[in-house]
Amino acid sequence: MPEKSLILLPMPRQLNYLGGTFQLPTHALIAIASSELLFEAQTAQKALIAVGFNWPIVAGAHYENIGLQLAIDDTVPIAEGYALWAENGRIVIHGADAAGVYYGVCTLCQLLQFYGSELPTLAIEDFPDFPARGVMLDVSRDRVPTMETLHALIDKLASWKVNQLQLYMEHTFAYQHHREVWAEASPFTGQEILELDAFCRRRHIQLVPNQNSLGHMERWLKFPRYLGLAEKPEGFSVSWDLPGKIRPPSTLNPLDPGSLELIYGLYDELLPHFTSRLFNVGGDEPWELGKGKSQAVVEARGGQVYLEYLLKLYEKVTASGHQMQFWGDIIVKYPDLVPELPADAIPMLWGYEANNPAESECKLMAAAGLEFYVCPGTSTWNSLAGRTDNAMGNLRTAATNGRNYGAMGYLNTEWGDGGHWQPLSPAYLGFAYGAAMSWCVVSNTNLDIATALDLYAFCDKAGVMGKLAYDLGNVYQLIDPRRHNGNTLVYSLQMPRQFILAGLDKADQPLTVENLRNFIQQVDTIIGRLSQAQFETNESHLVSAEYQQAANLLRHSAKRILWVLGERDQSPQALAAELGQLVEQQKTNWLARYRIGGLSDSIRRFDLLFEEYQQG
Repeated sequence: MPEKSLILLPMPRQLNYLGGTFQLPTHALIAIASSELLFEAQTAQKALIAVGFNWPIVAGAHYENIGLQLAIDDTVPIAEGYALWAENGRIVIHGADAAGVYYGVCTLCQLLQFYGSELPTLAIEDFPDFPARGVMLDVSRDRVPTMETLHALIDKLASWKVNQLQLYMEHTFAYQHHREVWAEASPFTGQEILELDAFCRRRHIQLVPNQNSLGHMERWLKFPRYLGLAEKPEGFSVSWDLPGKIRPPSTLNPLDPGSLELIYGLYDELLPHFTSRLFNVGGDEPWELGKGKSQAVVEARGGQVYLEYLLKLYEKVTASGHQMQFWGDIIVKYPDLVPELPADAIPMLWGYEANNPAESECKLMAAAGLEFYVCPGTSTWNSLAGRTDNAMGNLRTAATNGRNYGAMGYLNTEWGDGGHWQPLSPAYLGFAYGAAMSWCVVSNTNLDIATALDLYAFCDKAGVMGKLAYDLGNVYQLIDPRRHNGNTLVYSLQMPRQFILAGLDKADQPLTVENLRNFIQQVDTIIGRLSQAQFETNESHLVSAEYQQAANLLRHSAKRILWVLGERDQSPQALAAELGQLVEQQKTNWLARYRIGGLSDSIRRFDLLFEEYQQG
């Protein structure tokens, strides 16, 4: 076995060292069995060039100097599986299909990055736990990525063997008949989706359409043209909001034929832009359902009202030639109704704390004979730098429960709650560990995620950034670590000071002066290591700026609470000046990766703090 312990992302299911090493030949060929594997060969060719070897690509096997052979082999037993041999100066990759060959090439690329031109002789046999291994990006809560950002992220995810991407949409597709809804949102155009679909397909990723269809429709219902379709046009409140807060209407009235007419029209326009036959219709968190226009019917018929609406969506989706996915948070509340779901409807079981998604929910779907996905998350929203321990626990629990109960898919979600303040790069930890968990739970449970990030996400040859990301993502543990769905200090940045004072004694670890000062010191120590990183990627300046900004905002929140507690280390004028600089940096970081639509809505959430500082 080689002297240094090999880290791959994900680690393969079975890897055997055969003894010894060999030097790649300077002059050799990449031989593919057919032109179908050209992209796979080109991917390998780029990795070889990076270590100093420019091997031409040829078709066929009648050559003496083959250095890399790629072929589809029906003896590889499991879809997307592959076998890789490296010995006697030659590398051979056989895949069950083109995707399997591609994933073998992805492993080879990491071997070359790890070892350079002298490889150990080894044999790998590998295949995935989950047929569907996806990532979902929230592109509706203010932040819409540029195409350049998406292309770079897709390349990264594909190299980690992710094979599905969903863009969570509420109002960010440019529907031609609904221009007022997306006019200020910088939405995806039909052409962009067509191009993105093709980009994904080359990398064996399904771009799955996703359009919420019941709740989370506030961006539509705020316009007079659609308000009449709302369950509660006057708005609503929820128990966890600040007292007296009224949210704008967000849920369609499922009994109004106009609701279905609207949604069916969206489907008719959206779906032809995708080659995937899957379609996620959402359906989660219809907060007002049964509390407005449908109240009497829901009181009489309970969950049947939701189920019947869902079945009408199913009929439309099926007639369009697609298979329906839907969020499972409502149907699991009515277990007696689960057997009434169509056999080919796919519940998406989500939950974002370390012990989610629940084993009981997976068991329920398995008992009903339904295909289902487990849907954990990166834990970055409402946290700025992530919640490392929670994220890894959540991602691991989802994979374990899903695997035990036969889930067909694993969808790792990145949400944008609270104005999508968190930058992209802290999500790499969750994306990477989720990709590893969905590929093979057993071989990746104890993955050295910090080293894997240094190698394959941040490309930091100093080996600093991965541990920094891990540690900064864990500072939430210092203050109220059991806070649901976020970091207490980030919530505090959007909360009036009187409510911070009222809630001081409710946290598991109260916001004391000592705790806050220790928090600031820890953040300073961790982010102080940033200058030691030695990035070998063209996004190095973005990663540095994003992590520095996350640290600065967390530090500012702690300073603000110290001020609220009566500590006068800084005047409100100094805090306002610091926040002004942070807001400008937030805008700069945003526009480096994302479109301008939604930026003003997100930045407006800082106004509360400026008002408090002005009041003194």
